[in-house]
Amino acid sequence: MDAYKNKMELVETIDPEIDKPVFRRPGFEGIKTLGELDERIATFIRKAREDKDLTRAELAPLLGLSMQVYGRYERAFSKMHVTRMIHLCEILGFMPMEMLFSAAPHLWGRTPEEARDTMELAQQVVSLPHGTKRDLLALVKKMVALERAADGAAETQRGEEGRL
Repeated sequence: MDAYKNKMELVETIDPEIDKPVFRRPGFEGIKTLGELDERIATFIRKAREDKDLTRAELAPLLGLSMQVYGRYERAFSKMHVTRMIHLCEILGFMPMEMLFSAAPHLWGRTPEEARDTMELAQQVVSLPHGTKRDLLALVKKMVALERAADGAAETQRGEEGRL
């Protein structure tokens, strides 16, 4: 288990919402509590709603909610289930990865720049026509295979040099 924790770069932490120690991967600004992640998601959905020029009173019925219940999500008072998040994506027109990125960008790269580049690449790919996506996927698969082959050759060479 220690090898797995090290490989995944997990560290033990205490979160006020959980009564036992938990293991988390630090983000670019350290370990955020679950409450802080909820706040970031709440900020994202509020901005997404505002960007569509919708009021809470207009959006809530589209979700089958009262304005008060929906408002709890934007204030991070209530936690959303994944199904509610999916519904918000459908109604407000954003990809789930965008909302998750707003809360935990470190999941997209080892540095803030790499994370932003990964997100931008994903957003660009999503906007491509299907035929272009298919061609791009074939190209990327070839690139990955070549990269793995090169990594394997380099590993073999290092192993041979170590025996000399």
